[in-house]
Amino acid sequence: MEEIHKQAGMFLELRQRLQTGLLILRSDVAGDPSEVTVSGGESSLQIKVPTRMLPVALPPGVALTEGSCRQVSNTGEEGLHLRLRLQVNQHTEAPGSVMKKLGVKKSYSFSCQRCRERVLTERVFQRVLPLPNGNWNTLVEDWCCHADPFANRKLLPRPGDCLLGDTYFLLLRDSQCDQTLRQEPSPAHIDTSHNQGSPQKPSRVTSVLCRACGAVLGETAAAETLKLYITELLVKRSDEDGEAIGNQHRWLFLEQTIAARLVELSSTQSMFRFSLQTPNGKAFILLWLLNSDSLVASLSWPDVCGDSSISTGDDVSVHADLSCGASSAVKVLYLPCAPSPHHITDAWEKDVSVHPLILPQTTCQEVIQLLTCSNLSLPPSLRRMNSYQVAFMRL
Repeated sequence: MEEIHKQAGMFLELRQRLQTGLLILRSDVAGDPSEVTVSGGESSLQIKVPTRMLPVALPPGVALTEGSCRQVSNTGEEGLHLRLRLQVNQHTEAPGSVMKKLGVKKSYSFSCQRCRERVLTERVFQRVLPLPNGNWNTLVEDWCCHADPFANRKLLPRPGDCLLGDTYFLLLRDSQCDQTLRQEPSPAHIDTSHNQGSPQKPSRVTSVLCRACGAVLGETAAAETLKLYITELLVKRSDEDGEAIGNQHRWLFLEQTIAARLVELSSTQSMFRFSLQTPNGKAFILLWLLNSDSLVASLSWPDVCGDSSISTGDDVSVHADLSCGASSAVKVLYLPCAPSPHHITDAWEKDVSVHPLILPQTTCQEVIQLLTCSNLSLPPSLRRMNSYQVAFMRL
């Protein structure tokens, strides 16, 4: 009964490419299945249950195929399962990450996402360049017929450069950094930027912290080079209104940032399996991107996860008029590395198609929390797939 209590009262997943949908109404919400009807409106679904109407706003170009709703099961306490057919005339485009928004000869400011304090201002880049794949050192042996010419060498920015890694920026320090940032030695860690097949000696890194709130923003990549993580910073053009971004909840910002990067890496480099790791090389979470074309909505009475990744209610009264919007989301399988079956984590560590994504340890812990909260808000039958757990992350 614990699982049913945490389940959202209404859960909806629409697949734009497949033009199908699944609607699940918890048993206490659905009541008598014969009294449940689903109809389409202009960019909306109208879900009528015995005690209320549940309107769901849809993106432009997405509509219900009238008469396509059919019951597929009524699984006791979990509730009523309904299948839908859609008409999709316009696919919802996934928003790009901050990596896609940076340009040359424009002024940018960088702020700590947690406290909103500006840490870098008036940064104008002459070059914005992507760094090679995170596994590039591992693959050099396959590229070269002679000794590795890049051994023990780092790719560092020049003045006016912004280099883009998978989850971070490489920037040169300036005089302003002494007032807004501070450095703190961290415990020794294994450098994961080199060949993972060879044992590496532990090395010490220096963490870069926000001077205002003490949050870890990144680390030093070299004496005058900052490695700052995209999950810890708000980036905006100097002439841009950043109020909406600045007011964004931490968890929402985090899941949208990570989801956008998963979509970009899957579309540009055909990567679908990821290992979220801390800077010391410790794998925290295994992530498997299933699809990025989902539109997801849910309502809870009350919302058990607060600001969960797919729930839209905030302690809504049972007697209130309830409504929500279907938002773009990625569907992932995930597995925390501790505890988890060793044969799975060992297999992923040895598989070169698994892409490492490096994030601060506190951020990895937050990702586990938001994935868990998303998972618990799903109907129990959708929470697991073999050994993995299922979650949605909003775009």
